[in-house]
Amino acid sequence: MLIDSHCHLHDQEWFTPEQAEQELAAAHQAGVDRIICIGTDPTDSLAAQVFAAQHPEAYWTYGIHPEFATRPATTSDPATTAANSQTNLATPRLPRDSRLLAIGEIGLDYHYSSDPAARTAQIHLFETMLDLAVRHQLPVSLHLREAFADAWPILDNFSPLTGVVHCFTGSKRDLKHALDRGLYIGVGGLATYTTNPLPPLDRLLLETDAPFLTPAPFRGKINSPRYIKTIALSLAEQLGETFSNIEEQTTQNARNLFDF
Repeated sequence: MLIDSHCHLHDQEWFTPEQAEQELAAAHQAGVDRIICIGTDPTDSLAAQVFAAQHPEAYWTYGIHPEFATRPATTSDPATTAANSQTNLATPRLPRDSRLLAIGEIGLDYHYSSDPAARTAQIHLFETMLDLAVRHQLPVSLHLREAFADAWPILDNFSPLTGVVHCFTGSKRDLKHALDRGLYIGVGGLATYTTNPLPPLDRLLLETDAPFLTPAPFRGKINSPRYIKTIALSLAEQLGETFSNIEEQTTQNARNLFDF
């Protein structure tokens, strides 16, 4: 059994309902037993919840991506109780839903802006979402891009906290910081064509981030949970492990983190 710990198959901007059904069937044929649909804003998180409710192999997360830290909130969103300002997005009334596995994706992304005000807004949103995770005793799915130096001390202020650094692109030093904090590392299609440092197998989660970051040799196509097997085979070769070891350990890692 393989698990796609981070995808966006519920996003109808990329997948029609018919395409999503086809992708699920193809993923099942490739040995992918479960997928986690990751929320990126309140409305998207609600869509992930609905998708998970309709598919027994799917689970969901509630998250607000850092890019939304400086965008106006959506007043019509039923998943929030007070979304009426740019920095008041993270006050949802989370449902008691066994298919809700984590808070994410949340974090910091400094790739597109060096504006201090924008970074401050991201930090405020990040802290609010981390507090939400601690209060609800849920792990986090972290989006950290060119912002590791700011992220580590913020994470240290929230305890107890578990989670995964999704699509890890940091240095060996950043990898050590993440592992020292007990975090798992999400590894996806990038690992098939880049040289980012890889974690030990007992801290590794497989992910696609579908429809994004398609692995080689399928680059140029829309990513799919079916490609988890391609990623696992590539990692087996890189780490000198058997495919069955990759499959067994990453599945156990996902179960340990998300408790499902």
